[in-house]
Amino acid sequence: MLRKIILVMTFLSILLTMAYSQEAKIDKDAPDFKLQDINGMEVILSDYFGKVIVLEWINFDCPFVKKHYESGNLPKLQAEYKDKGVVWFAICSSAPGKEGNLPKGEIRKRLSQYNSKILFYLIDEDGKVGKMYGAKTTPHIFIIDKNGKLVYSGAVDDKPSTKVEDIEKSKNYVREVVDALLAGKVPTIKTTKPYGCSVKYK
Repeated sequence: MLRKIILVMTFLSILLTMAYSQEAKIDKDAPDFKLQDINGMEVILSDYFGKVIVLEWINFDCPFVKKHYESGNLPKLQAEYKDKGVVWFAICSSAPGKEGNLPKGEIRKRLSQYNSKILFYLIDEDGKVGKMYGAKTTPHIFIIDKNGKLVYSGAVDDKPSTKVEDIEKSKNYVREVVDALLAGKVPTIKTTKPYGCSVKYK
């Protein structure tokens, strides 16, 4: 009996390792993952395949993230696309003790303060999901189509600054890609260079 248990545990460990050894590649299946949100709920990415999904790497203490939240830029996009059936996850890969790794109460406070309309704020303290996707900055956006294919990786827009006034003059890549997907079209933009603070991996 003990041997069977050991074999099962070994098999499950191998499956988990294989799952996290996938690398995110444009026009390929988005690697699946399971993370807990700030309320302790387990969220599995593939449960939401069939919808357009936005993954946003976040660190509320990063000035580039503050630009998009204090201005209302990202919350407005989240609200607009939520009404259109788009699923939006924020993922924090900041390790314990590093910038952006905030107490859950503080995270809830910030989400409320900024009127965020994300579906889930997910915790990735060990950085496995962030590294699997190649998340480099906060923010760093990944967009998945209704077939579960990763179709975009990059910046929110084309103005890599912390200045709120630059938002109005910018080309919003997220809007361009999501609008194309909702219209049943293939996005013309697939990758851009993300800008922001480095993800605070352990």
